Amino acid sequence: MTNIRSFKNRPDLYENFKSEVSIQSPGRINLIGEHTDYNGGFVLPSAIDKYIYMEFRKNDTENFCRLYSETFKTGFEFQLDKDFSKGEGWENYVLGVVDQIQKMGKKLEGFECIIDSKLPVGAGISSSAALECGIASGLNELFDLGLSPLEIVKLSQKAENEFVGNNCGIMDQYSSVMSRKDHLIMLDCDNLDAEYIPADFDDCKLLLLNTNVSHNLADSEYNTRREECETAVKKIQQDHPKVTSLRDVDFTTLEQYKDKLTQTIYERCLYVLEENKRVLKAASTLKAGELKKFGELMYASHEGLQHKYEVSCPELDFLVDYSRDKDFIYGSRMMGGGFGGCTLNLIEKDKIESYVKEVSAAYFEKFNIKLDAISVSPHAGTQITKTIHQ
Repeated sequence: MTNIRSFKNRPDLYENFKSEVSIQSPGRINLIGEHTDYNGGFVLPSAIDKYIYMEFRKNDTENFCRLYSETFKTGFEFQLDKDFSKGEGWENYVLGVVDQIQKMGKKLEGFECIIDSKLPVGAGISSSAALECGIASGLNELFDLGLSPLEIVKLSQKAENEFVGNNCGIMDQYSSVMSRKDHLIMLDCDNLDAEYIPADFDDCKLLLLNTNVSHNLADSEYNTRREECETAVKKIQQDHPKVTSLRDVDFTTLEQYKDKLTQTIYERCLYVLEENKRVLKAASTLKAGELKKFGELMYASHEGLQHKYEVSCPELDFLVDYSRDKDFIYGSRMMGGGFGGCTLNLIEKDKIESYVKEVSAAYFEKFNIKLDAISVSPHAGTQITKTIHQ
């Protein structure tokens, strides 16, 4: 018998919900460095000014927990002292976090939580990491667990890897918690060294164009890409024991193993090495204010994802290609795991409105799908407010 009981109607006792802890947990963008984090590589993400909002309170029970999503109009309840069985959908991200906290030996008690997400699901802005990190941060504050921000990052990633079953790297959780307003994080996913780079885009802004498609391949192919990279690492490791990820492999070494790897796996690895190089170059061009050069790297990143890593899709490619002859768009690329989601565009501010109108019409004519445009700014990570009720 399962420990999880789902329900659809908002509980009456939530009408005058007195929150003890409020959480704003942000989504994230990644300017460049896709599929490099789980290969120990470099990424350039930031949290954004779009959030999942969560309200927590204790309920004076030892083990009874209940959560309700205003977004999905569903909720579920469970007992802390009983085994968690994996369910469907957003519940797993919550249960995975609770499971990890308990495995760390931290003492939780009964609680209630209302969740209201303003993040579009499937857009590639990591609503899953925002949910995980928000739940972990809220419970940490509510029960004074003493977890550091980095511990919250790591346990949230572990929850997604081990409970949800998605072998993601650490970028999404790290940027959701650790970001600073108006900065990008130049993150080394091998050792978690982070450099905060001012997000100075001059007259430009970051524009997300949501394809509103999420192809069924997304989850399974993500894990497959990781397995392909790990296959190459194991092969190279036989002669080079110090190699633990593609981060430890250079172009010369990879070339030496070209005939020992399948063409597909070789292309995957080549993309990762080239993308790491692009991230480092991108960071230096941003510091120098060379936005056009930065944009060229964005286009090159997309081409690698499209042709070598093969995680793009016709809708994403259409949007990137449509931007290429527009001199007011400096760069465009798919963002996130792939097979749907958003393109990220570096565009002059005063051209956003007219361009969105133009590209939306062209996209609808091509695919008969409505395009969503989301203008975003680099923002701070998880924000926590504690309320003392008299």
